[in-house]
This record gives sequence, C-alpha cells and structure tokens, in this order.
Amino acid sequence: MPVSKNTLNNMNKFKGLGVAMITPFHADGSPQRIDFESLERLTNHLIDGGVSYLVVMGTTGENPTISGEEQQQILQKVKEVNAGRRPIVFGIGGNSTEAVVSRLTTENLDGVDGILSVSPYYNKPSQEGIYQHFKAINDATPLPVIMYNVPGRTGSLISAETTLRIAQLPNIVATKEASGSFDVCMDVLKDAPENFGVISGDDNYTLSYIAAGMQGVISVIGNLYPRECSQMVNYALDGDFNNARHLHYKLLPMMKAIFMDGNPGGVKYALEKLGICGNHFRLPVVPVNEATRKAIDAAML
Repeated sequence: MPVSKNTLNNMNKFKGLGVAMITPFHADGSPQRIDFESLERLTNHLIDGGVSYLVVMGTTGENPTISGEEQQQILQKVKEVNAGRRPIVFGIGGNSTEAVVSRLTTENLDGVDGILSVSPYYNKPSQEGIYQHFKAINDATPLPVIMYNVPGRTGSLISAETTLRIAQLPNIVATKEASGSFDVCMDVLKDAPENFGVISGDDNYTLSYIAAGMQGVISVIGNLYPRECSQMVNYALDGDFNNARHLHYKLLPMMKAIFMDGNPGGVKYALEKLGICGNHFRLPVVPVNEATRKAIDAAML
C-alpha cells in the first residue's frame, strides 16, 4: 500500500548534488565485463567529494545494455562500498508498465532509498497514459519515486499539467526535469505541492534552475568533479550566487565538452584521464570522436 510522504525527509534526502553514476566496464572479451574495482573507486571518489546521494543505473550508467542480473550486482557493490554513507537511488524504468511494476515488486531493493523512473519511451503514450503509468508505479512500491522527464530520449514530453497531477500521488516525491524547456520547469515550480521536489537533469542549466526554485541536480559532470559540483550546488542553494556563478563558469566548458558526442562517451573519456576507470562501452555506445577528445582535454581542471 502507498505510504504518506514524509515531506522533510524526502525533500532533504534528494536535495543537493546527486550523481548519475557511470558503469565501468572491462574491455571486450574480458570474462568479467563489469569492472567492479573501478566501480568501487568511483563510489569512494563521489562520496569523498561530498555528493549528497548516488544514482545507480540511470541512462549515464548504460542500463539498456546491462542485464537484470548485472544491474543487481552493480547495485549490491555500490551498497557495499557506500556502507550507508549516502542515500542510493536505483533506476527502474521502461516502456512496459507491467514490466516496471514486476521489477519493483520482485527485485531486491533492500538498502535502496529511492527509485528513479523514466517516462515510457518509444511507444509515446498520451498524457493520460503517462499518468496511469506512474500511478501504477506509485501503487507498486512504498519507496519514494523520482519521475524522469527527458523527451530528448523518450520521444514524449511530460507536460507541466501532467507532472502536477502525478505530484499528487503519495509515493511520487520529485521529478528530474531534463525537458530543456524553461517554460515547463517554471510552470511546475510555480504550482508544485510543498512536499514535491523538482530536480535539474541538465548540468548546464542547474544554476539557473536552482535560482528559480529547484532543489539540486542529478548530474553527469559530478562523476568527474564531485567536490566542485557539490560546492556550486550548495552555494546556490544557500543563496550565495557570486561563488556559485564562479564555479559554474569554471565547470561550464567541461559540461559542454562531455556531451558533444553523446553521453556517457565523453564523461568516461574524462574519467579515464583522471585514473578512475577505463574508456570502455557496450554497443551501440562507442568512444567519442577526436574533436570531442580535444575539447575535453582543453576543459580538464
């Protein structure tokens, strides 16, 4: 049965800098294709850098190419290394409502603090279909759920009106907004219930979005520079926009560079340069092109 929202707890748990973690792989042909040693290194790198929470198996984690068994192995490894130091959000989404509900009710989610669930992709449901999808998710789990609006990947926009309707469901506690539309974001922020969070899904816009009322970001560049990103977000949340702006413009060249030739290709290339993990992928994701590598090289702090 759905549980009541704990306004303060859920708002604070997912406030600040969340990082959409990449998944380190070994090179093709390795019998153990998930690089758990690098995953441990990345997890500690993020926690030591001051991130507020960890997001496992989002788009940046290449979840479409990772089996259900592997996803559970990755989750368990992050939980082991994290050892309760930070909240963990686990990505469970898809374009079959029945399949998403099945995963929510059958998978081992012990130690998971929240779910990130993307709007259905490819089949492009109507706004009513999107609402019914998230209602089914709401009814399937007592865990707090962050809905994810990313029309550039799903092919359909969750309108502000639908987001606000979904926000009335007791277990849907926040939205990750990556619509790229300031109008949609402002309309959600203006009328959202007090106990419903709005989280940036676009690194480039985070400073502006926090100024407008968002509670933080689920970040890609945070994989690279968790300390600087945490500081930028926290300065902004505290209303210190002079210091936040300084860090934003310091990070902006890299924010742009890592997305030039697709995500997570750019951020993995940069992480290899930092010695965090190798630059390995599963098709159809491939390493970034030379122009992107040069832009990332120039943007390294």
